[in-house]
Amino acid sequence: MAEKIVEFKASGRRRTSVAHVRLARGVGKIEVNRSAFEAYFPVEAVRNFILQPLELTQKTGQFDVLVSCKGGGKVGQAGALRQGLARALMAADENLRAPLKAAGCLTRDSRMKERKKPGQPGARKRYQFSKR
Repeated sequence: MAEKIVEFKASGRRRTSVAHVRLARGVGKIEVNRSAFEAYFPVEAVRNFILQPLELTQKTGQFDVLVSCKGGGKVGQAGALRQGLARALMAADENLRAPLKAAGCLTRDSRMKERKKPGQPGARKRYQFSKR
């Protein structure tokens, strides 16, 4: 009989980016949008930012991570992935909540682009005032 694979799923969001994370016991392989982690996020500082939840909880190399990212840019997707990874780790072990929360890994960055208002050229910009 085949062995049942235990998976932990979670999603993270930052601005307009959404990351769906699947966490399974493994050797530490990370795949983002069907490509290698290092290829998708070439900047080392961004990779370290993403891996922060794994390093905080000393779970580096214990889980295989499969990620689907949509929307925003690379840094937005990195923030969403970080939150999704922290939530998935919390689903795996509820005792990890305190260190993840203290590090700010569970906080959602809700800043969005403000909508353009009618009668204005932008969200906040007004047309030039003319006294005469």
